[in-house]
Amino acid sequence: MGELTESGGHQDGEGVPAGGGLTTGEVARRLGVAPTTVRTWDHRYGLGPDRHTGGRHRRWTAADVARLERMCALTATGIPPAEAARLARSEEPSAPAPGGPEAAAPRRPPARSRAGSGLRLGDARQECKGIARAALRLDATALDRLLLDAITEHGLVAAWTEVIVPTLQAVGRKWETSGERYVEVEHFLSWHVSGALRRTTPGPVADRPGATTVLACVPGENHTLALEVLSAALTERGVPVRMFGGALPVESLVAAVRRTGPAAVGLWAQSRGTASRPLAQHVAGMEWGVRGARRGPVVLTLGPGWAGRTVTGLARPSGLAEAVTALEAAVAAR
Repeated sequence: MGELTESGGHQDGEGVPAGGGLTTGEVARRLGVAPTTVRTWDHRYGLGPDRHTGGRHRRWTAADVARLERMCALTATGIPPAEAARLARSEEPSAPAPGGPEAAAPRRPPARSRAGSGLRLGDARQECKGIARAALRLDATALDRLLLDAITEHGLVAAWTEVIVPTLQAVGRKWETSGERYVEVEHFLSWHVSGALRRTTPGPVADRPGATTVLACVPGENHTLALEVLSAALTERGVPVRMFGGALPVESLVAAVRRTGPAAVGLWAQSRGTASRPLAQHVAGMEWGVRGARRGPVVLTLGPGWAGRTVTGLARPSGLAEAVTALEAAVAAR
């Protein structure tokens, strides 16, 4: 949750325990890289710990970690590793001459690197920074591990709300202000989030008549990731889901609703240009079943596209947790 530390020890200003330092594995988790990457930077570029202990185990101090954070920040901007390592070493403050005017002055700790990098993450969880670094480096192995760790530790809803969304938003802001330079990072991160959801979600829940939830993007809308998360969260809770993904044509959406007879329908719109009040009203007005006992679905308008486009009588949950609660309630009422 916070910075990685060894339990029970006093910590210096950089979150590294005094009197021992971090292991290579702990440093790797802190930076959001694989342990083999840390060892390679040590052996190939001389970025290992300054202080050596007995045996083969190496311990990394705050200064050592700051050097590696500079390395991460530099490589994330596209600088080749060898040149990044040279710059990371050259940025270290030189030691004062013995007896010189700086000898008695307390040494200032190394400045905290903004490795992550250039992404405005503010006070986001430490996991956000590790995921951002891995995404910027296009490091598939580290990114998968960090995403799976976040979902396992915090649960799907909290991991999405507090870790994944802030990172996706930071990446989105980055490419919006940098032309097209970081589009590949956003696509890379979204793809791996989608893969992590599939690996951590149990198989589909068996249908129960009248208890299914249909999830679909409105026509013209291709942003499916938030719906994938909602589908996974409902599946975890034993709710049958039929997920239809992006840009489902109107005729296909109507056919899917008629064929499944769902308890609820969630319509996702990322932008106002795709949010259609007439479509939502039409789906909400659909009915099926025998005369005298006809039923219709509860319809939820989901996503930022519906902001300012309220559809009378239809719920618009403000977030993932609210959407899950509303859909569970709709299913339970059947």
